[in-house]
Amino acid sequence: MKKFLLLLASLAIVASVAQADTKMGQKTYLKSFKASFGMNGTKFAADHTVAEWEELFADNAKGFIKEYGEKFPKAVPILTNPDMKDKLQDVGDFAKEYGSDSGNVPSCG
Repeated sequence: MKKFLLLLASLAIVASVAQADTKMGQKTYLKSFKASFGMNGTKFAADHTVAEWEELFADNAKGFIKEYGEKFPKAVPILTNPDMKDKLQDVGDFAKEYGSDSGNVPSCG
């Protein structure tokens, strides 16, 4: 019983950490990219499926930086800023959580 409770507590911690990354990604998107991309968080996340977001954010978000840098040249300085590296992974968590086929809808419409 003790092991079960420990496992349950561990899963709760992992879930809350993942949720924190999603929330941080949402905040980062709204603060850093919404104006440059010209779309709210709901529209942004629905731009791709979960699998497509996973591919775009693989390898330090190189695919995301390339695609969205070409679509939105004004955003290139933000996308390529070294201080944005960790935050981009949070944005990726947000995008994957609310991808077009996820069935989830963010509250930042």
